[in-house]
Amino acid sequence: MSIDALGDISREHARAIPDKTALTFVEGAVGDAHRSWTFAGLDAEANRIANALLDAGIGPGERIAYLDRNAPEYFLYLLGGAKVNAVSVAVNWRLAVPEMEYILNNARAKVLLVGEEYLPALSEMSLDHADTVIVLGNPGATDHPTFEQWLADHSSNDPHVPVAPEDVCYQLYTSGTTGLPKGVEITHANFMHAMTASMEAQQFSPDALNLVCMPLFHISGSGWGLIGMYFGASSVMLRDVNLDLILDVIPAFGVTHALFVPAVLQFLLGLPKCRETDFSTLKNITYGASPITEAVLVDGMETFGCDFIQVYGLTETTGGITCLPAEDHDPGGPRAHLLRSCGKAIRNHEVAIYDSGTKEPLSDGEVGEIWIRGPQIMHGYWKNPQATEDAILPDGWFRSGDAGYMKEGYLYIHDRVKDMIISGGENIYPAEIENVLMRHEQIADAAVIGVPSDRWGETVKAIVTRTDETLTEQSVIEYCRKHLAGYKCPTSVDWMETIPRNPSGKILKVELRKPYWAGKDRQVG
Repeated sequence: MSIDALGDISREHARAIPDKTALTFVEGAVGDAHRSWTFAGLDAEANRIANALLDAGIGPGERIAYLDRNAPEYFLYLLGGAKVNAVSVAVNWRLAVPEMEYILNNARAKVLLVGEEYLPALSEMSLDHADTVIVLGNPGATDHPTFEQWLADHSSNDPHVPVAPEDVCYQLYTSGTTGLPKGVEITHANFMHAMTASMEAQQFSPDALNLVCMPLFHISGSGWGLIGMYFGASSVMLRDVNLDLILDVIPAFGVTHALFVPAVLQFLLGLPKCRETDFSTLKNITYGASPITEAVLVDGMETFGCDFIQVYGLTETTGGITCLPAEDHDPGGPRAHLLRSCGKAIRNHEVAIYDSGTKEPLSDGEVGEIWIRGPQIMHGYWKNPQATEDAILPDGWFRSGDAGYMKEGYLYIHDRVKDMIISGGENIYPAEIENVLMRHEQIADAAVIGVPSDRWGETVKAIVTRTDETLTEQSVIEYCRKHLAGYKCPTSVDWMETIPRNPSGKILKVELRKPYWAGKDRQVG
């Protein structure tokens, strides 16, 4: 199999297994009609998109953006863009309009594929570079062409634009500690490694049936979908994380492989229907993106009756770079302690613990910053050389910002150096929220921390010094909702006369967090 770049995925399988179903999109009930593509059909559509992008003036390295919930056209668009050496940018549809606008302008996206549902948001944006806008939806919904209209006159011949493994093909935005999102540049070579060495424990094969339901603006959504296609497996895709539909689709389609964040596993297990579903086709479930409680993990293993595999990674590492394989999941056994670990480094990667201040390596059991080195480390942050230099050291080590310790080669997550909050698998940076809070005329000072949540792992709490006693918790939360995505907004507010800071003015987040995390084994959810 000769696959060296993303565009080769559909190209190679269209040659080798043209009539095999590559992708099925289930939007309604499992008994409804579904849209499906063979690998030959997938490749032909990708070629039409590639030629349409060339006609739109897209050249190598230029950005094309996607703003919608999960839709099969996304993968056609991604593969088509890869064939002309363009860079795809999937925008988080959960963001507030100003946040979406910032990302589209920062990426300098020349072409935007947008779902009809987000046309009202688009009308509020001022985009500097998007010369071409295509709509996924009904004709007449807008003056912009629909996806079908845009492709109507374009050839399905492969343009064969030269692409190098080191070329950037994908750009996902991760929130920054300064409050502005950063564009993570991922190369074809990054992806190729992520779809081979990273996936050894999952034992993917052409016989697999892969479930794609996590949001596509996450590496756990789009990357997971590409993995199934890479191996020539069939994939079934859902528009959202629809719990009932997930439970229907698994037995109806014979799903063998799935990826869920721990919060989704917990919600599935909370449904009575989950106890009655036939999971006999499932071979393994991969989980990650946020910590999992041992109770949820053990219940999941017993209920789903398949192998469980934990991965740890970041957008900057093109997904998982450590793996806790099925054989290390031993609840109640002599190795049960490993369930608190996220495993060992995958092939060709190194994971080590360093003192974030002195940059000296630490010994087993000592807590420090997790550093990672290997072929899945991103190319860099788009148009942000200082952030890239801060994150990737000259010798190739990437500073994750997460804190942990090593023991006998296994990595244990302890805390987050950069104060990041992970709520239901979503990365949330306090600085973004604090910047919004400080614009409120009745707020003199503010700090944001993550506090324990049985449902989400962590949830956002604002600690506020107010200038007016009439300011209420609800009004603070509603104010945030006008400026931020809902999942970033505080779910509770505490009042404090003076927020503690060190002599240089930095908020003492550790001190603020202590009362809420007292008695917890680790300082993350």
